[in-house]
Amino acid sequence: MGGHSHWANIKHKKGAADAKRGKVWTKLSRELTIAAKLGGGDHTANPRLRKTIEDARAAQMPNDTIKRAIMRGTGELEGAAFEELTYEGYGPGGVAMLIECTSDSRNRTRGEVHTIMAKNGGALGAPNSVAWMFKAKGYITVKGGSEDAVMGDALDLGAEDFKVDGDVFEVYTQPNDLLKVKDGLVAKKHAVDTAEVTMIPDNLVAVDEKNAPGVLKLIELLEALDDVKNVYANFDISDAVMEKMAA
Repeated sequence: MGGHSHWANIKHKKGAADAKRGKVWTKLSRELTIAAKLGGGDHTANPRLRKTIEDARAAQMPNDTIKRAIMRGTGELEGAAFEELTYEGYGPGGVAMLIECTSDSRNRTRGEVHTIMAKNGGALGAPNSVAWMFKAKGYITVKGGSEDAVMGDALDLGAEDFKVDGDVFEVYTQPNDLLKVKDGLVAKKHAVDTAEVTMIPDNLVAVDEKNAPGVLKLIELLEALDDVKNVYANFDISDAVMEKMAA
């Protein structure tokens, strides 16, 4: 899962930059509204809402802002009617891409995504042109500690798979088991750094030095859109190419 690991690290760094621009709050507010709309406003009975509230608090979103976003979802407050949209396509080097959006205007969102793809070596595809290449999984990263201890506890808690990427331990679960495994690891004093439901590609596409900058630029431009929630791609950029790009 080298490509996914690289992208997870890049996303982590991007997350800090996005927070400074205030985009994280906008995206979290929409996710709170959608989660409450689909599963109700009680976070104890709505795992998606609970996870988003945790993310919002980690991003230092004020409690009043969180509450208002949830109330818009439950209909207690008026607000824009958001819906979830997914676009599929290909980027430079034949990289398959899934683009998850939260929008109050289908036409605007599709137009913005199409324009960025077309201007940066990508192209939108038909529904299910690439979605079949990805599977939804819970993804948890743990930093530090004993590999044997983290792996043993994760598997005992119901994790499906476990991988090591440098000093980071990666734990994979069924989506519905994400919070159970994450809470269990925290209870056992493991340093959980990331916990999210993500789309894992079945296979990775090796991206060379020529196409790597274009792939990362395209994803960065898409993620900068307020309507875009997540971008998933099946690229694998080698350590050697990443080092050249960073130099």
